[in-house]
Amino acid sequence: MNSARLAMIPARMGSQRLRQKNLRELAGVPLITRAIRKCVAAGVFDEVWVNSEHPAFGDIARSEGVRFHQRPEALGNNQATSEQFVAEFLEHHDCESVFQVHSIAPLLTVADIRGFVGAMAAGAWDALLSYEPIQIECALEGAPVNFTFREKTNSQELRPIQRIAWSITGWRRSSYLAAVAAGTCATYAGRVGFHPISHLAAHVIKTEDDLRFAEAVLPLVEELSAQA
Repeated sequence: MNSARLAMIPARMGSQRLRQKNLRELAGVPLITRAIRKCVAAGVFDEVWVNSEHPAFGDIARSEGVRFHQRPEALGNNQATSEQFVAEFLEHHDCESVFQVHSIAPLLTVADIRGFVGAMAAGAWDALLSYEPIQIECALEGAPVNFTFREKTNSQELRPIQRIAWSITGWRRSSYLAAVAAGTCATYAGRVGFHPISHLAAHVIKTEDDLRFAEAVLPLVEELSAQA
């Protein structure tokens, strides 16, 4: 059995809300480049791959000393799902596990990546989801989720809601592809675990305002990372 751990950084050239967002710069460094460098610096992956339909990302990957997987152009449009392009990647690359690290989560730190990969191994999960704990009253379609209308509870006493972040996600290759072959949902196949990350690590860039927020807090994130 191949015991390799792969990092896979997905990057589409097109985007609906923020044009070419993977190439947008944060403190002078493109988001895609930041993700590559963090994956390399983490030192927990046997290989780091950029996965895109556009060859321009291949040039970036090679310039950073990592590998490039060019998916079919049809898997780079707005209709293509993550299940489709993750499956296509895994069909071409033998490994034990793959970790999808999103370039649009630029406040995810090297320490976050190391902690997540360690949790995947320790729990022997088939799928591991990153989440942001939300410890405040939450409702769904007007009905309480983690509180009751019968009494007012202090927020710190509430059960935290696990908001899936997708900043980083891990899958066991064999379980994922088995689900694909069976025609079932591969994203949540097998034993599914949940790993907490901070509010900042869970922040993703989808709009111009999201990018401005990341620019504002990046110095704090870098300072805290240096102190850790």
